[in-house]
Order: sequence, then structure tokens, then C-alpha cells
Amino acid sequence: MPQNTDHKAANSATQAVAYKARLNSWAIARLLPDAQREIVARFRTRSDADGYMQHLMQITPDASFMVIFDCQREAAVI
Repeated sequence: MPQNTDHKAANSATQAVAYKARLNSWAIARLLPDAQREIVARFRTRSDADGYMQHLMQITPDASFMVIFDCQREAAVI
């Protein structure tokens, strides 16, 4: 299989972390005062995030949660 030689060489540990970080783009954010948000958990699929958000809302009914697609995190990895 031909290899892409156009990119800069990076060690395999860095590549593994970058690849793993790109897998979990769906996230659940807890909405805080003053338009702040805190990432609670990350998921590979939207349906997994939706299911866990329902669970969180049952456990903590007073908190506000939102499912988001975290594309900024993906751009930071590249």
C-alpha cells in the first residue's frame, strides 16, 4: 500500500492520540450561567450522546444539557 509522504513525520503516539480525539466529535455540554458551557462527555455517535443525555436529565433534573457537534476540537487536532 503506498504511503503519503507529503506530510511531516510524526511519532506514532502523537498520531494515535490525534486519531482517537477525532473519533469522539459528539459531546454533551452542561449549560452554565453567563453563556458558559462545560463538556460532560464525548461520544462517537449522536444516538449515544442522546441516550446519555436522557440519563443525565433523569439524574439531575435541575441542570441544563445540550448535545453538540464539537467541530472546533477536530480542527485543533489537525
